[in-house]
Amino acid sequence: MPLYETIFIARQDVPTTQVEALAKAFTDIIVKDSGSVKKTEQWGLRNLAYRINKNKKGHYVLMNIDAPAAAIAEMERNMGLNEDVLRFMTVRVEEHEEGPSAVLRKDERSERPAFGERNDRGGDRGGDRPRRAPRSESVEGDAA
Repeated sequence: MPLYETIFIARQDVPTTQVEALAKAFTDIIVKDSGSVKKTEQWGLRNLAYRINKNKKGHYVLMNIDAPAAAIAEMERNMGLNEDVLRFMTVRVEEHEEGPSAVLRKDERSERPAFGERNDRGGDRGGDRPRRAPRSESVEGDAA
């Protein structure tokens, strides 16, 4: 069966227990249509890039799904009908990522130097880029 990743955003005023219940309801829809949910990650309450229906924040949930297309269509139909779901997106993938997603992995982010700090090569965050040579001042009358 094809593999999918689905992310949905629930309203900010919905309690975390209700967000878990939403994820369970969507999982039940997939399982009913002979699919399976391999992983469910709750990313918590995060800021939105722009206001959606007067909400500045939303509860983000990622689901890794192995299901037929009909099950995905039914799940998305139910997401669209649910008033607690602000946005959702489903993408077909070749394989699911093992372990926690990039959003939950903090160890990779801590390895990068913060802005303005120096890295192990002695340069700043941008690395050791060659600098431009200063412009030589020439007079227009000089032919040399």
